[in-house]
Amino acid sequence: MSDEAKATTQVNAAPATLTQLEDEGEIAADYLEELLDIADLDGDIDIDVEHGRACVAVVTEPEAGNSLGRLVGSDGEVLEALQELTRLAVQARTGERSRLMLDVGGYRAGRRAELSRVAERAISDVKDKGVAVSLEPMNAFERKVVHDAVSAAGLVSESSGVEPERFVVIRTA
Repeated sequence: MSDEAKATTQVNAAPATLTQLEDEGEIAADYLEELLDIADLDGDIDIDVEHGRACVAVVTEPEAGNSLGRLVGSDGEVLEALQELTRLAVQARTGERSRLMLDVGGYRAGRRAELSRVAERAISDVKDKGVAVSLEPMNAFERKVVHDAVSAAGLVSESSGVEPERFVVIRTA
């Protein structure tokens, strides 16, 4: 497909409806339940819709320990791969690209809180010193969390670099 055709397709693509997003969540939940059964892991699936995307979380009871840690991996690398596989499973059933967000064992929620603190420190530095601040390389999810915090603080941010070394630069407006 040509770049022009891709751009036209993206512009003409309508936002998913709540029903479509809920369906994505259900398809993802079915896929993940099968995976948990195959891996002999205990976990419950929570489905939600947030910020125009389906959000699916695999959770366990606190007394179950960190049995889902294998699905997160080092620095969330396995979670990123699992999210992409889940998106592909949804796409195979719906015929549409999914923006589904997956969390396992609360990893993303904890990482979001940690990144918010990093962003707040950088925002403070930019406001105090008036100079741009570059953060460490991050994946797309992590950069989005930072961009949202920066925007809420009234500053500007942009991603720079090439994967896997893309990072966020924060500066005054």
